[in-house]
Amino acid sequence: MAEEKHDHHLFHHHKDDEGKPVDYKKEEKEHKHHEHLGELGATAAGAYALHEKHKEKKDPEHAHKHKIEEEVGAAIAVGAGGYVFHEKKEAKKEDKEAHGKKHHHLF
Repeated sequence: MAEEKHDHHLFHHHKDDEGKPVDYKKEEKEHKHHEHLGELGATAAGAYALHEKHKEKKDPEHAHKHKIEEEVGAAIAVGAGGYVFHEKKEAKKEDKEAHGKKHHHLF
């Protein structure tokens, strides 16, 4: 049986794309879309954390559970914010490459 090649990457850069022209408009649109999704995720997680903080005060019997869920929501919000920052950085890098300002870092 022939082995199938599966590329499982966190991001969309694949070695198979080497040598093919890059559609910078499409790349920019994808980064912008991911950036908006990350912002939405950060907002939702932050709202969830605030909701749990409110429930912690209203339900003292289960305050510890609500406190943990609040902290989880806050951590997810921070992670989503980091993802948004990453996407903005990638979009900026793609924009520089699209306009011929590619920088090669030696170190």
